[in-house]
Amino acid sequence: MGHIIAVANQKGGVGKTTTAVNLAASLAATRRRVLLIDLDPQSNATTGCGINKHKLRKSMADVLLDEAPLAEVIQRLDFDQASFDIAPTSGDLTTAEVRLVTEFGREHRLKKALEPIADKYDYIFIDCPPALNLLTVNALSAANGVLIPMQCEYFALEGLSSLTETIRRIRETVNPRLKVEGILRTLYDPRSNLTSDVSGQLIMHFKDRVYRTVIPRNVRLAEAPSHGTPVLTYDRASRGSLAYLALAGEVIRREKAMEPEAAAS
Repeated sequence: MGHIIAVANQKGGVGKTTTAVNLAASLAATRRRVLLIDLDPQSNATTGCGINKHKLRKSMADVLLDEAPLAEVIQRLDFDQASFDIAPTSGDLTTAEVRLVTEFGREHRLKKALEPIADKYDYIFIDCPPALNLLTVNALSAANGVLIPMQCEYFALEGLSSLTETIRRIRETVNPRLKVEGILRTLYDPRSNLTSDVSGQLIMHFKDRVYRTVIPRNVRLAEAPSHGTPVLTYDRASRGSLAYLALAGEVIRREKAMEPEAAAS
C-alpha cells in the first residue's frame, strides 16, 4: 500500500499547499508513483497544477459524499520534469463537509475511498485545509503520517502544540497507526535571529522528526502556481526547486531506514 501522508497545519500561509504540490512533483521526478489529493475547499493545489476548478465534472466532494469513486475523479498530470496523479477539488467541498456532519462514518469517508486504489501508488499526499475540521479529520484518519510545514515563528509553535494534540487524539480514537512524519521549516530566512531561535527549539523538542531540509523564501516558488505548474517545471535550477528535490531525497531515505523496523514488527 502507498505511504499516505497528510500535509497539515491549521495555520494558513505556511507553505502547506506549496509543499504538497512540489514534494509530489519532486518524488514523481524520481520515478515514484504519486497521487496528490486536494482536500482544501480553496482548491489551491488544483489550480496550482493548472486545472480549472470551475470545469470539473467530478471532484473530491463527490468522493466524500459517496457519489463517485476516487478512480473517476483522478486526473493525470504530465509536466516536463514529472508526471503524477491528482484528485482535484472545488468550492463544492465546503457544501460536502456540511452534509457530512450528519452522515454515519463521516470521519472514515476518505479512508474508505482510498482502499481500492492505494496499492497503485508509492506516495499519496493529502493537502488539508488550514483548519482542524471534519475534512482534516478525514485526512488524518486515512493517513499513515502527518507532514507539518511551519514557519519559524513563536505563534507557529503554539499552533504546532494544538496540532500535535489533535494527532494524539486521532491516534487514540480513530487511527492508531498515525504518526508525525516530519516537521518542515518553510519560508526560511537564516539571517533572522527569530528564525534561528525557533528552529533551535523545534530541533530540541522534536529532534530527528524535524527535516534537515529547509525551504527558503523564494520568488520562483511563489510564481509557479500562477503558471499552473510545480516549481520543478517552472524553474528547476531555482533555490525553491532544489530544496524540494532535496526534501524528496530525505523522505525516501527516511522511509528506507524505517523498512527494517516495519519488517520486524
